[in-house]
Amino acid sequence: MQFNDVIGQQTLKDNLVRMADNGRVGHALLFTGKEGTGALPLALAFARYLNCAHPQNGDSCGSCASCLQMEQLAHPDVHFVFPVNKSKSAEPVGGADGDKPVSDQFIGKWRAQVGKTDPKGYFHEQDWYRTIEIDNKQGNISRQEADRIIRKLSLKAFQSRYKILIVWLPERMNDQAANALLKILEEPWEQTVFLLVSESPGRLLKTILSRTQEIGVPAIAAEDLSRWLQEHRQLSEEQAARLARISFGNVLEALRLLASGDSEDGHFDRFVQLMRLSYEDKHMQLLEWAEGVAALNRENQKTFLENTVRLLRDAYMLSMGVDQVAYLYGKELDFCQKFSPFVHNRNIEALHIETQRAAADIVRNGNPKIIFTHYALTVSKLITRLK
Repeated sequence: MQFNDVIGQQTLKDNLVRMADNGRVGHALLFTGKEGTGALPLALAFARYLNCAHPQNGDSCGSCASCLQMEQLAHPDVHFVFPVNKSKSAEPVGGADGDKPVSDQFIGKWRAQVGKTDPKGYFHEQDWYRTIEIDNKQGNISRQEADRIIRKLSLKAFQSRYKILIVWLPERMNDQAANALLKILEEPWEQTVFLLVSESPGRLLKTILSRTQEIGVPAIAAEDLSRWLQEHRQLSEEQAARLARISFGNVLEALRLLASGDSEDGHFDRFVQLMRLSYEDKHMQLLEWAEGVAALNRENQKTFLENTVRLLRDAYMLSMGVDQVAYLYGKELDFCQKFSPFVHNRNIEALHIETQRAAADIVRNGNPKIIFTHYALTVSKLITRLK
């Protein structure tokens, strides 16, 4: 992963290159940004640049021994930590503590995940969990992982200037792991750089935040994302510009919207089914719908509710006649144009509140069958055509 592989973000690239060239690299950088904006690709490109033997033109050379190793994510001085859980596909590793899974057991899958995605390095957290086959379990970073980090970083660098630790989603650390990481952030080894990549920095310990230099990764500029879509997805200028606008600078969302134009999308289909059953008052089928959604894992349930908030909001925009701020595409646009008369001033606030309440209950580990049964029946009462 080179800076050239990162979509847009030229200002951040220039700042990182300047930081490295001037020898003013902080010992702990925290890249913060939503999935699909490029926080992980930027961290990977920066790690490669730091140890490149012959950087040139604002990027790593791509041909030195360090660059070739980083291309395979197999550099002996660059270590990776990411959320994992028990899985039948975990590889055995030497020196593992206890029975808690650690990142080294999944490093082969990590290399494949980063390398196989298009664009490279851009993927959802749930994509990773599907890759490592942890079923409905939540990924986490354990104290055993932190102990292994300490042992690795206490050794001298094998061949490069910097020892680098890249932690993807540090918010998934449990309290013991977070406190262990805090200790080494307070007393770092020389020539050791920590690159943390977070999508939810508010969930990190304040003491960790205070010991890191935040690198905020904004949404990809619309013109940069539009250009990438034209070059890599062969879209027309008009199509690419529209997708870039309605995806709010998130390449993963842009690709999802593009796919939704000619393929099935599970969450969208569930939304359509819920709304059709609601305005047709088919309560028995709504109970069956609730059972189906309750059978999903919690992350998918949360994603469904997040998408529902977005789709209700955009259907309301269409209902109010302000199509220019309705960020829909393909099948979503077709359905919401027909559905919009059922979302209006009399019910949009209540629909939003009920959806947010259901999401909060799921986060608090409530019984999903009860939550979605109540939610479906409540929505059915609220969905009415404005007369």
